[in-house]
Amino acid sequence: MRSFDIPTFYRSPIISRVKAFRKAQDPKKKDFSPTELDFGPVKFMLARHFGFCYGVENAIEISYKALNENPGKQIYLLSQMIHNPSVNADLTDRGIKFLQDTYGNELIPFDQVTTDDVVIIPAFGTTVEVEAYFRDRGIEVQQYNTTCPFVEKVWNRSAKLGQQDCTIIIHGKPKHEETRATFSHARENAAAVVVKDMDETKVLEKYIRKELPKDQFYKDFEGQYSEGFDPDVHFNKIGVVNQTTMLASDTQAIADHLKQVIIAIHGEENMKQHFADTRDTLCYATNDNQQATYGLLEKGADLAIVVGGYNSSNTSHLVELCEEKMPTFFIQTEEDILNRDEISHFDIHTKEVLKSSNYLPSNDSPTIIVTSGASCPDAIVDRVIAKLLSYFDGASSTDEVIAALTTVN
Repeated sequence: MRSFDIPTFYRSPIISRVKAFRKAQDPKKKDFSPTELDFGPVKFMLARHFGFCYGVENAIEISYKALNENPGKQIYLLSQMIHNPSVNADLTDRGIKFLQDTYGNELIPFDQVTTDDVVIIPAFGTTVEVEAYFRDRGIEVQQYNTTCPFVEKVWNRSAKLGQQDCTIIIHGKPKHEETRATFSHARENAAAVVVKDMDETKVLEKYIRKELPKDQFYKDFEGQYSEGFDPDVHFNKIGVVNQTTMLASDTQAIADHLKQVIIAIHGEENMKQHFADTRDTLCYATNDNQQATYGLLEKGADLAIVVGGYNSSNTSHLVELCEEKMPTFFIQTEEDILNRDEISHFDIHTKEVLKSSNYLPSNDSPTIIVTSGASCPDAIVDRVIAKLLSYFDGASSTDEVIAALTTVN
């Protein structure tokens, strides 16, 4: 896989060495066991895969390229380039302005953008309608299009499903930029509906089975179905795609559930005429990070620190996995670690920032899981580890621990 030219301040002296070592040991990425860094009075367990993915590095490279190639020009991003406050803050500090918030509301009127300006499409992609608006005004948006290739893969798969007369069921968060973009592209080719989770899928099932009146469908899925959608017609043949940052296991469970519904209605011998296999739309990076988190949790620890933007979908799912096994704290940067006794962290359920005391265990040589979302720079994870290390007297140096890791293995 290609390497990207991204600013050096996103790189890290600790994590980069660990990742390079693991890559050399396991080039085909088949080993999802964690890396243990033993500093003596404290141990850190790092996931086999975490941090920047292909799509994020691609987006960062293109965005900084746009800055370097267009001095003196006004540069706009359609929305946050990725869901990480540190990355977005650096871009805005360099003069880039966001045209929309994460929900698609205009922060700067589109009609203020001129043909002399530069417009960057974020990693999540954008809707067909927004892209058409700028194209019709003669404003170039493809030169710096940072849409993740794996998001585009979902769009391409949706187009093929549409050509096969499939209705496209999108597993995603209805208000998320990526899901809005995927929904927009999908409905260009087919009837489409968004489901956010298994509970909503089971409601959809009742309409597929024609157990509920179709008028109710339009209330239950308001804002989540394409124009002209008819539950009596459009569930004859279906395929499932996903927002790439959702839990891969959840998407697969939804697809498997709907497949069984189709079999119950049409018979297993006719299943392929009514259900399309879409397993190939699952993002490799999301899947790898989630599998690596499962590998972390198998080893166990006293607590988990998950680092990333609070509005990052893939990071939230890592938090969900860790919460099932141990106390978990979702932070954005090392600054959220206030001191040895207090930590500021985000509750994904209440959507509130909380402050907790005595988050570090009092036992000797505690084990701490540290991982991060796909949009979090490794340099931030480095600083999180360094700050936590500062609370443990007598800890070995990073060089000693990395040297021990590579020597033993």
